[in-house]
Amino acid sequence: MLDLEIRIKKAHVALMRHPETALYSGVMMAGSSSVSDEPITAATNGLDKFYGRAFMSKLSDQEINGIVLHENLHVALRHLVHNRDLFNEDRRTANIAADYVVNGIINGLKDTRLCKLPQGALYEPQYDGMSMREIYRLLRKNKKSQPQQPGQPCQNGQNGDPSNQPGQSQSGKDDPSEYGGFDEHDLSSGPADAEELKKVSEAVDRALREGALIAGRFGVDIPRAIGESLEPQVDWRAELMDFVVNATSGKDEYSWRRYNRRVIDTMLLPTTVNETIGEIVVAIDTSGSIGGSELGLFVSELVSICEMVTPERVRVLWWGTMVVGEQLFEGDYQNLKTLLKPRGGGGTRVGSVSDHIIKNNISADAVIVFTDGYVEAQIDWRISIPSLWLVTQYDRMSVPVGGKLVKFNK
Repeated sequence: MLDLEIRIKKAHVALMRHPETALYSGVMMAGSSSVSDEPITAATNGLDKFYGRAFMSKLSDQEINGIVLHENLHVALRHLVHNRDLFNEDRRTANIAADYVVNGIINGLKDTRLCKLPQGALYEPQYDGMSMREIYRLLRKNKKSQPQQPGQPCQNGQNGDPSNQPGQSQSGKDDPSEYGGFDEHDLSSGPADAEELKKVSEAVDRALREGALIAGRFGVDIPRAIGESLEPQVDWRAELMDFVVNATSGKDEYSWRRYNRRVIDTMLLPTTVNETIGEIVVAIDTSGSIGGSELGLFVSELVSICEMVTPERVRVLWWGTMVVGEQLFEGDYQNLKTLLKPRGGGGTRVGSVSDHIIKNNISADAVIVFTDGYVEAQIDWRISIPSLWLVTQYDRMSVPVGGKLVKFNK
C-alpha cells in the first residue's frame, strides 16, 4: 500500500493528464494540498486543500481521484470566496448547495473510470447545470415550505432535502454529517478581508484560464458553471453611471447666464447647462426568495446610488406580487439607510412595479430594479421609462424591451 501522500500526488497527475479534467490543472497547483492526521474527511478554505489520513486511506484510487477533484472544484468555482454571504446566513444549506454543484460536474464526466464519489456524497440530477446560488435558493424555499421532523432520514438521490437533516456530531470538531456532504468548507482558516478575497479570486481566475488553454487543445466542453466563472466581470457601478447619463441625456439647455470663456474674446455664445437628474424610481424585490443578506446588499447599494448621482428625488418601491410599500426622499440622503423601511414577503411579480407607476402617474427619469431574477416568465411592463435591471442570481431572465440587464454582485 502506497503512502497516502503519494496516492494523492498520483491523483493530481491522473486528473491533470485527463482531457476532461485538465481544465483544473492550474487550480490544483494553486494553494497547498496536505494530509492531516486530524479527524477530518476532506476540506478546503477556498484555496488550500486538506485530506484526512484516516478517512482517505480507506478509499479506492477512483474515490481519491473523486475527492481531490471535488475539493478543487470548490476552489475553481470560488464557492467560499464569492458566496460568503450564503455561508454566513445558512452554513448548512450553503454547504449542501455547493456540493450539489461540484458532484454534478463529477457525475457528468464521460469517462466513468476516472472518478468515483464516496459514500455520503450529495447528488441530485435535478440540480445539474445550476449555480450554487440557484440551488441554495431552492433548498431554502423547500426547507421553509416542508419542514422535516427531527430524526427523519434524508433520501439522497430521491428528491430528499438533506438541508433538513439534523446534525449527528460525536466530537468537539465539526462532523461533515452535521451540515451535509462528506467534506468540510472552512471559512475560518482561509482569506478573510476583501483584499485577500480579491487576490484569491484573481489567482484562481488565472489558474482556470491557464487550464482552459490546455482543455482547449483536447477539444472538450467546459462545464457551464466553470464557463460562467470565466466570463468577464462587469463593473456594475460603471454600468449604472452610464445608464443614468444616457437616461437623462438630451436635457441640456442653453443659457446666457454663464459665458463660454473659450470664445468670449470674439463673440458671446451661450453655454450648456446640464439639468440635475430628476426623479429615480428604485424598485427593490422583497419577495420570499430574497434573503436577509441580499436585502441588505440592495439597501447598501441604494445608498451608493444616491451618493453617486444625487438625484432630486428617489422613490423607493418595495415589491413582491404587488408594490407593498413606497418611500419618497428628496435632496438629503445622508441618513437614508436608517430611514428605509423594507416590506414584503410572498410571491413575485415585477410587472406590479409598472402597474404602480402608471396608476400613480409617476414621472421619473429612470427606473432601477433590484431583484434575484426569479420573476414571472412574461413580464407585463407597460412603461417606456429607461430601466436598468440589477440581477443577483438568475441573470438569464428576459428583461422588457428597452431595459438593460446587468449581473449584480458584491
